[in-house]
Amino acid sequence: MDTPQAVLQRLKDGNARFVADMADGQLQDSKRRRQLVAGQSPYAVILSCADSRVVPELAFDTGLGELFVIRVAGNVANTSTVASIEYAVEHLESGVCVVLGHDSCGAVTAAIDGASHGDNLDHLLSHIHPARDQPGSSDVNAVVKRHAQHTAKHLAERSSVINGALEAGKLTIVAAYYDLNEGSVTFLDAV
Repeated sequence: MDTPQAVLQRLKDGNARFVADMADGQLQDSKRRRQLVAGQSPYAVILSCADSRVVPELAFDTGLGELFVIRVAGNVANTSTVASIEYAVEHLESGVCVVLGHDSCGAVTAAIDGASHGDNLDHLLSHIHPARDQPGSSDVNAVVKRHAQHTAKHLAERSSVINGALEAGKLTIVAAYYDLNEGSVTFLDAV
């Protein structure tokens, strides 16, 4: 099993290839599909926004079975996404979790505007309010970064499984920010 530093470097290297239009596109063929029939062992969990312009497998130049990706508008840590992270950490032994926000996020923009968007979307947006309500710029991209950092920091509070893995040194959680124009990922901090 790779160290968290090695996994983060692997993600950074893959993103550098993606940004440079040099993605290698490995592990995406029928041979790889057959290898994964018996099981999976993704080296990282990515909690990402559902935005169609943000595709972690492409942004990190990974193949099938390398990432356990959870996508939900605003990359929020609701009960279902936390449970999915728990599964990856406890059963698949993924040792790195990246909370990936992106610029111009529509969910964060909606949370900032404060209008009602119906019960379901309002519930989802309530997960973004702590970052929206923190002191600092109300610029959407500043709030996106704060939200990714807040989510990364508070995942352990939401889950004894995640907290236990962090305390045992089996998990590292990092916030990150995806630039839609460049395709680059900036890692913000680790928990």
